[in-house]
Parts: sequence; structure tokens; C-alpha cells
Amino acid sequence: MEFAPSPLPATEPPHDCPRCPRLVAFREELRGEFPGWWNAPVPAFGEPNAWLGIVGLAPGKHGANRTGRPFTGDYAGDLLFATLAKFGLSEGVYAAKPDDGLKLTGAILINAVRCLPPANKPTPEEIRTCRPFLEAPVAALPQARIFIALGQIAHQSAVKTLGGRLPKCTFGHLAEHRMPDGRILIDSYHCSRYNTNTRRLTPEMFEAVFARAIELRDQTSSTSLP
Repeated sequence: MEFAPSPLPATEPPHDCPRCPRLVAFREELRGEFPGWWNAPVPAFGEPNAWLGIVGLAPGKHGANRTGRPFTGDYAGDLLFATLAKFGLSEGVYAAKPDDGLKLTGAILINAVRCLPPANKPTPEEIRTCRPFLEAPVAALPQARIFIALGQIAHQSAVKTLGGRLPKCTFGHLAEHRMPDGRILIDSYHCSRYNTNTRRLTPEMFEAVFARAIELRDQTSSTSLP
């Protein structure tokens, strides 16, 4: 399998990042079981000059941990990439593999936690430990003034990364939070199979988040955010 390169290679964790012992042990276990998988911290995917940053939670076992590209190969990616295509934020056809030729236009995907956590649940310490690998790419995106957080963990990491304060930024679907420097964070329920199966998140609800992001971009196109 051909794995997709990072658009921001200088900001990525090392392939054998040692920072979280539990995640390292899980990674090594999967490398033995599935040697053809990516099984490493998953790099960002998208444009380095993106206006929109999308913050996810963590790689899925059979998705990004297998393919090496965020949201690629699992159900969450089906909804996310279909939505990005609908709003003109991608080029090509998503085929659930990192060598499908898909490109993002104006957007970049970055997970708050770069390694696969057991049961898809990172610990608070693992989330904190991985935050530098969200802060570094965000700092390398000077044109990204609007961000979308997919789920509450991504929301919390994004708020802290963008310089906000959690007590003033309550998570909620379509909630908007203006950061001290004028950047805007929009919350969405995560596009997981569970959330869509239970109708907590519908495709229409998800699309509304991206429609709002584009509306905000257009509102600020003539006068840049402070």
C-alpha cells in the first residue's frame, strides 16, 4: 500500500513516537498482527495553505491506523469526504485508500491524538501529551482562520491549541467560538457510525457545519479576521 505524505512534514511526530507507553504497546501489538498496515502516528492530510482546519479525534483501527491517512477506510470517512466533495473542498474521487488520488482544496485534516488508542478512547494524559502535534501544524497554517472540531475531545484540544478557554467555550453542535486572535472554531458531533446510526448526527446536520464555515469565510474575504 502506498501511503500519503504529510503536507506539513516538519510538524509531524516521529514514526516510532515513544511518548505514550500504552499507545506504543498497542502499536507494537498491531505491527505484529498486521505488518502491512500503517501502524504509526497518522500525519495530517490536506493543503498547507488551507483556510479551513478540521480537527478529528484519533485514528480508527481499520481506518487511518491501517491506511495512514486521516478518516480513510472507515465509516466516518465516507460521510466526511462526501461532505467535503459536496462543498468543493476536495478534488478527485474518495476510494477509501491513501493512493486514490484524492486531494483536499482549501482544507486540512489533523487528529487531536495521532496514534490509535485502545477501544478508540485516549486517556486525558495521552490527549495532553499529543497536543504539541496539534499545536505545531496549526501554527504552520497562517491562512487557516476557521476551524471545525469533530467531537468533544477534538473541541477541547482545539480550544486549548487556539488559545481559548474551555469554561467560555461549551461544546455543542454548530456552536461557534471566537478565539482571542479572531480565529473561529465551529463544533460538530463526530461523524462516527454510532452518531449517524442513532441520528444524533444526520448528513444534513453535518453539512450545516461546513455551510457555516464557508459562510464565515465569505463574510471575512474582503476584510481579514483580526
